[in-house]
Amino acid sequence: MTENTSDTDRLIAELSALREEVDKLNKHRFLRAHDNAFRMMGYNFLRGLAVGLGTVVGATMLVSVAAYFLAQIDFIPIIGDWAKIIAQEIQMNRMEPVQ
Repeated sequence: MTENTSDTDRLIAELSALREEVDKLNKHRFLRAHDNAFRMMGYNFLRGLAVGLGTVVGATMLVSVAAYFLAQIDFIPIIGDWAKIIAQEIQMNRMEPVQ
């Protein structure tokens, strides 16, 4: 009988702890932000803009650095000339005023 009572007490305690964790989860900011369809779409739209901008800026920097280092290669004529042309285009674009 004591073993059955202790199991019941333990189950009640576990159930109480589970309820507290579910309450914490329901009060979490992420779930509150996604409980409304319009808020969720707005959040995902802004997230998409940030990911897109980060991708473009990162790719631009990566291509610029790669073109710069490829322009320094003179022992491979085809790649060296191609990279020099790209480097010159980048320099000309930097010098043009932004409108």
